[in-house]
Amino acid sequence: MDRRRLAAVACLGCLTLAVVAGAVTVFRALPRGLVTVGILVLAVLAAWEGVRRRGRSRLALLVGAAGLVAVALVAVVTGGLIIEGLVAIAALVGAAVAQKQAFAIRVDLSPAPRPGRPIVVWNPRSGGGKAVSANLAEEARSRGIEPIELKPGDDLVQLVEDAVARGADALAAAGGDGTQALVASIAAEHDLPFACIPAGTRNHFALDLGVDRDDVAGALDAFVSGGERRVDLAEVNGRTFVNNVSLGLYAQAVQQPGYRDAKLRTILDTIPDLLGAQPAGASIPLGWSGPDGQPHEGAVVILVSNNIYRLGRLIGSGTRPRIDEGMLGIALLSAGRPDRGGRRRLWRQWSAPTFQVGAAGPVPAGVDGEALLLDPPLTFVTHHDALRVRLALHHPGASPSAAQPATMTEGLRMLIRIAGGAGSDAVQPIGSPRP
Repeated sequence: MDRRRLAAVACLGCLTLAVVAGAVTVFRALPRGLVTVGILVLAVLAAWEGVRRRGRSRLALLVGAAGLVAVALVAVVTGGLIIEGLVAIAALVGAAVAQKQAFAIRVDLSPAPRPGRPIVVWNPRSGGGKAVSANLAEEARSRGIEPIELKPGDDLVQLVEDAVARGADALAAAGGDGTQALVASIAAEHDLPFACIPAGTRNHFALDLGVDRDDVAGALDAFVSGGERRVDLAEVNGRTFVNNVSLGLYAQAVQQPGYRDAKLRTILDTIPDLLGAQPAGASIPLGWSGPDGQPHEGAVVILVSNNIYRLGRLIGSGTRPRIDEGMLGIALLSAGRPDRGGRRRLWRQWSAPTFQVGAAGPVPAGVDGEALLLDPPLTFVTHHDALRVRLALHHPGASPSAAQPATMTEGLRMLIRIAGGAGSDAVQPIGSPRP
């Protein structure tokens, strides 16, 4: 039995055990089990209200939510069901570990010719000094790659353009996603191969490309013995982005002076302003056209991405199964105003090749995590297969969600097929990369 099939069998077994243990817990605890569930629901509601508020009321609600969770745990322990509860939790953890292996993906890319004069632009400050820790400059030289350090005050675009003028025939970027986008746009303009070196903080672009984010130096092998595929780039008002542009909550948060030092706290302080706690006129109304072509106004968050993110899913959430479909992903959280049919649609998600947002003045935006002010209208376009990406052959080569099911029901079907011997045919990546 191969490793993937064994993992699928283990996952199904763990899920079955978790269901049985959970059922035993509930039925042995009646009516205690129903009361416990009710307490947990109240805890969730209190936590949500706490996020929406500020000051003492926020603290009181969040403390109350934590207290309700503690009461629920006490109810389980005093009910003599701790063993069943621990079994259920352990089984769920085991199922999560096994499903990751069952749906693991590694794409075989054909080797590409080694460039003659590759360069890597690296930022020693990015990601808390990840490039320095990985001895990136020395690792690059050992592979015949010229390292170009980005120093304070340097013009990144000019550095790369000068390198191209000197004869560079392949470009790599070791830094955050904003740096990746700028270097990638120059590579696409000159039709040069590009390598993403995961030396930033989160490395979202690297994740969806299939680069091992824990292997900074190994990513340089993309120019030594790597394979090549083409992916899309997106653009807003002439500026290239590789991940997404956010307008609204996150965009306002990244404008705050303390954002980089306290990201979560800054975002939490921004939420009330975007959920109706701010004075009238404190934010700029955004206008857009939905998938039906009808104009709309009022949104808490607008997220426009380079291809479609899997959002609101348990499996593979926050990643893009593909970045070569030639489409923008558009996700929008509205303030809950009724549409023309009288329905309140809080969350919408669709795809389109172009998208436009209007406003009465400059719009705060987070472009691949960088705080910018963009003049309206904001025009988003996609450039299909614009970028030649080189990937190290020992890296996955595709997004972790490329072979992941979109729903739990689909996931169970796939697990059953794999466990039954369907093998790798059941988990082929969604849209195999094209050389």
